[in-house]
Amino acid sequence: MKTPLPSITLDSLDLEAAERLLCVKALEASGSIVEAAKILGVTRHALKRRIIKHQIDWPPPNAPRKGAQGPGPSDTEG
Repeated sequence: MKTPLPSITLDSLDLEAAERLLCVKALEASGSIVEAAKILGVTRHALKRRIIKHQIDWPPPNAPRKGAQGPGPSDTEG
């Protein structure tokens, strides 16, 4: 079952602002670049270029990193 996407209202007809907003909303809705790209109908690389172009902070600074692990063996030894 697909997650319903949020309704988006544009403040102006500024194409740059609209593109940025669509990228941000897709990233927030999906949680990943790959899934956001699917929502937008673009490749992962195309979305990554837009993230850089619009200076979108992704992943958000407070988001947990995938693959992050707890303390390693050297951190727990005396």
